[in-house]
Amino acid sequence: MSSLLHFLSRRLVWLAVLVSLGIGGLFARAIWTMHADALAYAERTNANLARALEIGLVRGLDTMDEAMQNLVFDLGRSNVMALPPDMRQRVLFGSVLHAQNIEDVLVTDERGHVVLDARGVVPRQIELADREYFQALRTGLYRGLYVGRPVVARTTQEWSLPLVRAYYNPDGSFAGVVVGVIPLRYFQSIFREVDVGSDSGINLITLDGTFLARFPYDGTGVGANLAGSESVRYAQSRRSGTLLTRATLDGVRRLYSFRRVGAYPLVVGVAQSYDTILQPWRRNAWMLGAFAVLLMGASIGLAWLFTRQLSARERIAAQLREVEHNLRTILDNVPSLVGYWDADLRNRFINHVSEDWFGVAPAQVAGMHLNDLLGRRTMAQVQPYIDQALQGHKQVFDFSMVDARDGERHYLVAYTPDMEDGRLRGFFVQMTDITERKRMEDELFEEKERMRLTLQAIADAVVCTDAQGRVTYVNPAAEHLTGWQAFDAAHHDVDEVIGLRAADGATPQSSPLHQALAQKRPITTTRGVVLQRGTGQRFEVEESASLITDRKGRVTGAVAVLRDVGAALALAERMAHLAQYDALTDLPNRLLLRDRAQQALAQARRDGSLVAVLYMDLDGFKQVNDQLGHDVGDELLVQFARRLKSAVRATDTVCRLGGDEFLLLLPGLARAEQLEPLVRKILDACKEPVPLAGQTLPLRVSGGLSLYPEHGQDLDVLARHADEALYAAKHSGRERVCLYAGEGVEPTLLLHVPAPRPATMAVAPLK
Repeated sequence: MSSLLHFLSRRLVWLAVLVSLGIGGLFARAIWTMHADALAYAERTNANLARALEIGLVRGLDTMDEAMQNLVFDLGRSNVMALPPDMRQRVLFGSVLHAQNIEDVLVTDERGHVVLDARGVVPRQIELADREYFQALRTGLYRGLYVGRPVVARTTQEWSLPLVRAYYNPDGSFAGVVVGVIPLRYFQSIFREVDVGSDSGINLITLDGTFLARFPYDGTGVGANLAGSESVRYAQSRRSGTLLTRATLDGVRRLYSFRRVGAYPLVVGVAQSYDTILQPWRRNAWMLGAFAVLLMGASIGLAWLFTRQLSARERIAAQLREVEHNLRTILDNVPSLVGYWDADLRNRFINHVSEDWFGVAPAQVAGMHLNDLLGRRTMAQVQPYIDQALQGHKQVFDFSMVDARDGERHYLVAYTPDMEDGRLRGFFVQMTDITERKRMEDELFEEKERMRLTLQAIADAVVCTDAQGRVTYVNPAAEHLTGWQAFDAAHHDVDEVIGLRAADGATPQSSPLHQALAQKRPITTTRGVVLQRGTGQRFEVEESASLITDRKGRVTGAVAVLRDVGAALALAERMAHLAQYDALTDLPNRLLLRDRAQQALAQARRDGSLVAVLYMDLDGFKQVNDQLGHDVGDELLVQFARRLKSAVRATDTVCRLGGDEFLLLLPGLARAEQLEPLVRKILDACKEPVPLAGQTLPLRVSGGLSLYPEHGQDLDVLARHADEALYAAKHSGRERVCLYAGEGVEPTLLLHVPAPRPATMAVAPLK
């Protein structure tokens, strides 16, 4: 027994030595792999960082270019250039100065003189004809946005990058340039947000190698040409790339990752020190090396544990069987099908769900080809995904299949490749029944489609927003009302799209939708004016807003409904006018007369003045209607009404009671003697004949007067007494005005002014 143990101990020592050497080799390989991974990770990180910086710069430059294009477009619009200087200044430079990081904007004429200045209506005296960008654009050989060389701006006295666009006269000739000035500190501010370690930095150069900006920045080098360096030559030869080289200036070895900035002649680069990149690796290498030594030493000590492992093996095997049992129990009870197929599409494992879905027990599926389980038709559906999974690409898709109970089911399937050392061993399969979810999605789609068609069909304008008030949907009626297209309005603030204003059309009103979102409650009807985008057409609307909430009551958005009430308001105003004015003569009717009479009588009671009521009609008006027709009669009434209105005072009221009967309310008389000249003026206005229907018709009138308070205390009594006086005037010979003299007393003659008669008449004399 002792010799056997001695033999085993020697073998264990050699085995421990071999294991130690193996551990050392593995750790050495791992450290070297980590070294390669550190470089690869730095390349990817720096490339991603360069890409992110490129995206940020492109977005900023695109925004600036778009603002300058708008300015060039407005320069070509005669209606804009014809505006008053201060208004033209706001129209031309409003959007440009809001563009991020444009420090200054100048517009020159064809000789390079600044003619428009974003800083003021009166341009600064600046000449730009000597700038290289002006010369390049004036030749006409370059079109579009021109990125000039960095210069010390004459307006700001700091290093800046000019963005320039030419604009042209209507005949196509060169008219001048628009210059947007971007301070180079803008790029410094962007780069300052990124830290790539010591002896590292971020650079921005032009495509011809001119230095623009770097971080960290030591205050020198702007405008220097770096075209001779290896990194610049490498960057000029391609759009993006990575280069590990030693810098010529300070001898530091760096990893350069660069990218072209979109379509602009700019290159952004990330230069990270080689030592900075490998610093974590060196620290980990020392730690892993020490750990490797520790393991190598420990492996020798573990040799004596070998015998203990022999006895523990069975115990571990039992534990593994327990783990396998637990794992199978878990997998058999999950609601999804879980299985594993090798590279030959032979099954190695499947849970009990297979029996419900395919009608085959897991024991029967073991070793079965996937084609035999799915069948030819289903296999043809999933074959493209299987091919991709066998190439090492994870696949997630959904498809339909008839289950073992002949019911059509929808499944979400995932094929996850099992790779080992770059070789495919097989792939895991997970199938989840999504039939119910699919049904709910279809119902939701149908419901949304019904909602969409309903919103498109209704005449009211509907605008939907998210919880921040940004537009998510507008229906066709809203497009017509606001002038915004649906795709154009998306993601804009609702106040920008609707822009509700007060009745004057200029004063902005608080948006009901924003109120609803802020107060967490619906807002009832609010009336205002919407100016259509582009045309400026006014729409008087009523707007209401309601909240959109999810199942938990959280606000997810809001809906504004706008109804055009302009036609209804106009109709209401017209109806209100017709309710108080005569439709033929546009004189006040009885209703308005009664209201004004109440006011006049109340004023007379306060100040002790007199109010006269004059009742008038046309003598022989019936003969005009009978012989010349009602149209001529109506026109005669209109002309008579105009003459009455021209003869009375601004405080007097002329009312048509009906037919040829008119009543005049004459308030504010100090004494009765004022009546005669006032009535004479009215009669004088009616002396001249009226030319109608190719002939001249006389205006012959009679009238009756009553006075407040002598002849009555209210309009009804005064009008009745004036009517009695009119009756007396007609019976005493017409063409005269009589004054009521009291109950049972014959009215007295106030005026008798016969109208001149025409020499010839087509109608019989009016009697």
